[in-house]
Amino acid sequence: MSYFTDLAHQYIDGEWRTGSGSWDIIDFNPYNGEKLAAITVATAREVDEAYRAAERAQPGWAATNPYTRRAVIERVLRLVEERADDIVEAIIDESGGTRAKALYEVGTAGEFLREAIRLTMRSEDRILPSPVDGRENRVHRLPVGVVGVISPFNFPFLVTLKSVAPALALGNAVVIKPNQNAPVIGGGLIAGLFEDAGLPAGLLNVVVTDIAEIGDALIEHPVPKVISFAGSDRVGRHVGAVAGGQFKRALLQLSGNSALVVLDDLDEAGIDYAVDAAVFSRFFYQGQICMAANRILVDRAVEREFTEKFVAKVAALRTGDPRDPETQIGPVINSSHADALTSLVDQALAEGATALVRGNTRGNLVEPTVLTGLAPDSPLLRQEIFGPVVLLVPFDGEEEAVRLANDTPYGLSGAVHTARVERGVAFAERIVTGMFHVNDATVRDEPMVAFGGEKASGLGRLNGDAALDAFTTQKWISVRRGRGEFPL
Repeated sequence: MSYFTDLAHQYIDGEWRTGSGSWDIIDFNPYNGEKLAAITVATAREVDEAYRAAERAQPGWAATNPYTRRAVIERVLRLVEERADDIVEAIIDESGGTRAKALYEVGTAGEFLREAIRLTMRSEDRILPSPVDGRENRVHRLPVGVVGVISPFNFPFLVTLKSVAPALALGNAVVIKPNQNAPVIGGGLIAGLFEDAGLPAGLLNVVVTDIAEIGDALIEHPVPKVISFAGSDRVGRHVGAVAGGQFKRALLQLSGNSALVVLDDLDEAGIDYAVDAAVFSRFFYQGQICMAANRILVDRAVEREFTEKFVAKVAALRTGDPRDPETQIGPVINSSHADALTSLVDQALAEGATALVRGNTRGNLVEPTVLTGLAPDSPLLRQEIFGPVVLLVPFDGEEEAVRLANDTPYGLSGAVHTARVERGVAFAERIVTGMFHVNDATVRDEPMVAFGGEKASGLGRLNGDAALDAFTTQKWISVRRGRGEFPL
C-alpha cells in the first residue's frame, strides 16, 4: 500500500472519496519539497455528510458490548505493530521528523491504544444513596455521541489517536479534521487502520479541508457534542469561543512556554544530566512541541559550568536529512515557519540579545540557536517559539526562579533539576502548570496520567481516567419504590 496514494482522500461513511471543493491541499515532504499527495478539499456539505454518518452509526455502537469495542481496538493495535516500519517511514516523509522521533511517536501511540483497550471496561454506572426512604439514585455514564477532532501537524498520528481511540472505546463516533500539513498520517492512515480492524462504517470519518473553505462549519455543526482541538492558543481561543457559543464541550490542548530550571545544588554529574535533559527538552523534533522548553533558567551558582556544557552539546547537534540515522535536527514543517524563526532570532539580536550558538537557515532546515542576555521585558521570553531556538536565562536563588518560571501567559509543562527530590517537588508545586517534572525533561506524555495545561495552555484533560470525563456524560435516573409525599 502507498499511504500517500491510497489514503490521501476524504473518508466518509466507510467510503474513500474525492472532495468536491474547487482547490487542492498539496502535501509536501518538508525536507526535500517532494509532492506526496494532492487532496481536493472537502466542502461544508461533506462536513455535514460526515457528521450525519457519525450520528446515524453512533447509537448502535454505543449499544454494542464493550468487549466488542475492545476487540476492534485490539486489532488496531496489532495492525500498528505489524505496520510500524511503514508508518515510521510515512511520518518521516510527511512531518520531517527524524527516525528517532517517528519511532517514539509510533511506540507511544501503541501505549495509548493499550490504554484505550482498558478504557472500554471502565465506564461504570453507580447506585447512590438518597436521604429519602424508598428512593434509589442511579447514575449512568453515557457516551457524549459524536466527537469532532482537530489535530496538529507535529505528532499527527499520536495526538489524533489520543482523542480518537478513547472516544471510540467509550461508544462515541468521531469526525477528524487533520492538519493540512499532515493529512495522511493524522487522518487517512488512522481511518485505514480502523477500517482494516473492522470498525463499522460511519463511526470514524475524515474530512481534509481548511477554514478558508468551510469557515466554522466543523465546530458550529449541530451534531458534535465535544470538539477536541490541539494547536496554537490563537486558534484555540477561536475554537473555544465558537464551541461555547453552541453549548459544546471544548477540549483544548494549546501552546506552551515551558521552563527547565537548574537549581544551585547540582554536582558535576547532576549538571551533565541536566544538560542532556535540557537539550532533549528543547530540540526534540526541532522544538516543534507544545511541551518543549523555550526557556532554560539556570542559577548563577552553576551558570558557567552548565552554559559551557550546554552550548557545546547544542553546537554539536547534526542538522540535515531526517532519513539519515545520524541526523538529530530535521526540517521545520514549512518555509513560512522557517522564515518566521529566522526573523525572530534576527529581531532578538537587534534588541541586544547575545547568540551563544547562531544557526543558519537553509530552506526548511533551521540550525539550533542559543540566545542569552534578553531584556527582562522581552516579549520573546513570554511567547511560544516552536522551533530550534532556546533562551538561556540566569537567576539568583529559588524565589527568582519561581517568579521567572511563572512569568508567562502559558502553563503547560516544565521541569526542575536539583540534588534533592523533595526540594524539586516543593518547587514544582509553586509553578502554575498542568504538568511539571522533577529531574526529567519537559516533554513527557503517559497514557494513564492526565495531560493538559493551565492559563492559555488550554482547557480540560486527556489520557487515562480523564478521558472518561472528556468523552462521556452522566445521567441521573431516580427510582421511587412505594408512594411518596409532595408538599403541594
